[in-house]
Order: sequence, then C-alpha cells, then structure tokens
Amino acid sequence: MAWFEREFIAVPEDRKNQLVYKWPDVNIRRYSRAIVNADEIALFVKSGQVVAAMGPGRHRIDADELPVLGALVDTLTGNNFYRAELYFVSTREFPGIKFGGRLADIADPVSEQVVTLRVFGEFALSVRDPAELVTSLAGTTDLSVPATVESWSSDLLLKSMKVAVTQGISRGDWPVLGLSGQLEPIEAAVVRQTNLTLYEYGLRIPRLGNFDITLAPEDAERIKRLAKDVTYIRLAGDFQRYAAGELALGAGHGFAHGHGGGDGFLGAALGLNAIQQQAPANPWQRQAIPAATQPVCAGCGANNPAEARFCMNCGDSLAPRPRHCTECGADLTPTAKFCGNCGTPATT
Repeated sequence: MAWFEREFIAVPEDRKNQLVYKWPDVNIRRYSRAIVNADEIALFVKSGQVVAAMGPGRHRIDADELPVLGALVDTLTGNNFYRAELYFVSTREFPGIKFGGRLADIADPVSEQVVTLRVFGEFALSVRDPAELVTSLAGTTDLSVPATVESWSSDLLLKSMKVAVTQGISRGDWPVLGLSGQLEPIEAAVVRQTNLTLYEYGLRIPRLGNFDITLAPEDAERIKRLAKDVTYIRLAGDFQRYAAGELALGAGHGFAHGHGGGDGFLGAALGLNAIQQQAPANPWQRQAIPAATQPVCAGCGANNPAEARFCMNCGDSLAPRPRHCTECGADLTPTAKFCGNCGTPATT
C-alpha cells in the first residue's frame, strides 16, 4: 500500500485552498507521478535553492524528463530516490483575508483634538513569484501552516495603512471626519506601500475588499460635538452669544422636564437676558433715536426748540438760572427742593 501512496504526488483535497503546500516526505521515489493542477506550480528545493519546477499537468519524476533532478539522486538508495523538498504553490488569487486593529493616535488638523483611528476589512493575496516566496520564507516561516503567510501579510498591510493614513491626514489630504468618503485614494496608497514590501517576498496584494476606518466611539462623539459648537459660534457671531444661548436652552430644557424647578426658570431668564444684552432682537431693525429734550423757559413756561438759546415767547435766556436760599442765601442746585444749609424749602 505504501508503494502506491507514494507513487502519486499531489495536493490533498483538503489542502487545495491554501497558498503553499509542502509535500511531507523529502525522499521522493524515482518514477513517481506528480499531478500539478492548473492553478499551481511545483518546485523542488535543495539547500534553500529552487533547482527544478513543474508546471500544470502530469509529470514523471525522473532525470530523463527533468535533467536537473540528477543532482538530487540519493546514491545510498541505489539511485531510486531523489532527496529534496517539494512545494506546491498556488497561482490563483485568495480573497477575503481579514485584517484590522488600531491604527494610531493622531491630531485632527481641523479641531486640533487627538483621536484614535481603527480599521477593519478584508484583502486579497496572490503570489507574484513562487520561487522568491519559497526561498525567502521557507527558512523563517512555516509555509505548511496556511494562516502563517496570511497573518504575516495582514500585519504588513496594517503597518502600511498606519503610515499612509497618518501622512494623508497630517498633510490635510483626508479629514478625520469623513474618512469613509476617501476609501478609494486610501486603498491606492496603502496597496502601493504594502506591495513595495511584499515584492521581495514574491507576494502581492491585488486589492482590498470591504474595509472601513473609524474613530473610537468617544472620540467620534467629541469631534461631532465640537464641530457643532464651532458652527453655532460662527452663526451667533461670538462665543459669548453662543454660551448665553446654550445656557438659556439648557436651563429651559431642564425646567420643562421638571429638573431644577425655579432654578431652571431663573437660568433660562438669565440666559435670555444675556442674549438680549449682547444683540438686538432684530439685527436688521434700526435703533430708534430718542427725541431731543425741548427746553422750557423759566420765566414764562413756554416750550422752545431744542437748538434755541433764548425763549421764543419772552426772549429770556434758556440757560439755567442760579438759585439761592431765601433764608440764608446759600447756592442751590437747579433741582433742589430744600436748602442744604438751613433746610428752608426752596422757591421756584
């Protein structure tokens, strides 16, 4: 039974959905049949170097068909075995690989607030060069575990996204609020940055799948509230008017819901009074100019025009006349009703 099991070499059915599959035996029987699927390539590796490759199809493992295998013959077995590692590398695209996590703490250029960005999504992974992939990762990564290469690529992608997004926001290219509307340029920048690193490992990321960059919930609420405040302050004209309005609205809301009782009503009244002191009820309405006082003649009691210096009726001067106490002669103010010296009632 062992003879027939080792005569046909192929990727098992339950392993076909992985990027790299390593044949478990390093002693490969001569004249074995290798079956390479249409989306695969098989590589013989000796001492970390690719010495032979087999494309899609059925192959007889023999030096007559693959002359380079002659260097792999194990003479201790009577030339019946080739001693080498055999890798099957898939050439198709693998979509739906998940990635995500915390990106960075970054200062929003608009609000100057420090916020935490997070990203979650999917990406597709494919092999650019099978030989480079096997020779660069075989000694440091267990290629027989499918999740190893995917996890390693996911970490590189997240690192590249940190760099690209941080630089884009710092330059002012992408706003913190509204990153969801910039996913296309973000994807292009991140894929380009990641593939520069993956190139030397024979891998590439063709595209990202569904992904989204979000703020931590508390940061999102804080930025939205600040944006609202800035807008309202701009509409109100200055911070004092906005603060007075917020005080009135907040106090009135508490009074309406029975919170604070009279204090809520007092707060609303104070807030509204502050608004009235800061701005007119109708800013487009011209202020009424008070009418000038009409001087009254002290001699005859006639009313005179505001600009008159003498009475238009009797000719007396309209300037206030000096007053004196009839009892002690002390000077009196124009509006005094009693003498400040002796208390005698002042005469008109």
